[in-house]
Amino acid sequence: MDGITAVELELRPGLSIGAALPPPDGNAGVAAVRELGTQRRLGDNAGMARDDSWARVLRAALPVLDEVRPAGAVEWVPRVAPVVTQAAVGAGHWAAGRRRRALAAWTSAAGYGLVAWGLGTEAPTLAEARQNMQQNMQRLQREGLVREPGTETPAAARTPTPAARHLERHFERHQLRYNAFFRAANTPQYRLAFPVVGMVIGVWWGMRWPRRLTVLAIAAEAQNTVIHVPWLARAVQQRRPRIAAGWALVAAASVARLRAASAEPLR
Repeated sequence: MDGITAVELELRPGLSIGAALPPPDGNAGVAAVRELGTQRRLGDNAGMARDDSWARVLRAALPVLDEVRPAGAVEWVPRVAPVVTQAAVGAGHWAAGRRRRALAAWTSAAGYGLVAWGLGTEAPTLAEARQNMQQNMQRLQREGLVREPGTETPAAARTPTPAARHLERHFERHQLRYNAFFRAANTPQYRLAFPVVGMVIGVWWGMRWPRRLTVLAIAAEAQNTVIHVPWLARAVQQRRPRIAAGWALVAAASVARLRAASAEPLR
């Protein structure tokens, strides 16, 4: 090709055929992707780049699932509340003669109990979690996924959209109200009362739902199971057996609850 060897094409990506072609239909983004493909080493698989991108996204997102070891009685109440709720629901079903529903509720209580036990023995403390998060942010900055502090944002990126301006004006109008709410929500009284109210409502709801096996009940329990899958996977990855076993039991309890609803429908 006019005296240019294949070796020179590999060492000088700017001379490749993909780099010489004009952007298709004036689309510079497609041209950039094609140019990136021409700069890949010979023998590389195009799917490896996508896999690497997904791996980076997972490395950035998974630390969000890390839970912190509770410190103090106020922080332990939300962790113990689901155990008490499901244990009470199971006792109520057992007293009413609904054995399968009771076993499903007690399975869920055992799962939440294992999660709470694992948080007390396997989860990092608040200081360790902050240190881990700082190290993760530094790694993401080195990989270019997060901007370093002090990096200037392009002017186009700083220009707010009409929706962003509307949201900003909304928060400015209600800032005092929001601040008062968050201050009240951060008090020990609120953090203690909220789980207690949740336990009362949870026992009332657990004794009455699901009444029978329906599509809505299946969808609700499937959603409850899927929600806990990321925490289960993260606990397995971090080698936290108690937390992983707890979330697995919670997911199994959802399946058992559906089977119990089919065998013991409520009137």
